[in-house]
Amino acid sequence: MSLDKKDVEAIARLARLEINPDQIEETASQLSSILEFVDQMNAVDTTGVEPIAHPLDLVARTREDVVTETNQREHFQAIAPKTQDGLYLVPKVIE
Repeated sequence: MSLDKKDVEAIARLARLEINPDQIEETASQLSSILEFVDQMNAVDTTGVEPIAHPLDLVARTREDVVTETNQREHFQAIAPKTQDGLYLVPKVIE
């Protein structure tokens, strides 16, 4: 897939990016290369291949679910503008 100057300008506008006019051609070439690579990856037959979270067969190290911090709710709520029954009161933002 080949992108032209107009495509790059539209993408930059949507992404809220400022691209120097002198770099538009180079950016178009780089983006086109990326899209061609994506097309190559999409062409690979992945039927029967299960998705994985990590390429290595690793087991996540876990720790015991133990409370390590002290309860400081009263300390933190003492500096809050408004609290009630242990909860923070905030202004309504959705009508």
